[in-house]
Amino acid sequence: MTAIIFLIPISIGLGIMALAGFVWSVAARQYENMDSDAHRILTAEDIPLSEAEKAMLNDPDVQW
Repeated sequence: MTAIIFLIPISIGLGIMALAGFVWSVAARQYENMDSDAHRILTAEDIPLSEAEKAMLNDPDVQW
């Protein structure tokens, strides 16, 4: 029963911190433009691999 005395304020504090983080992210306009990153990855041009990168990909000793 004494554990509840400690756990309830801790959980309320964590909830308030999460809510404050969410309010901050909305106020900082983090969610304003959700589409640009999704479109950018689809339209990004591929950069050819260098010879060192190709060799690393073909190396059987490299653990992925």
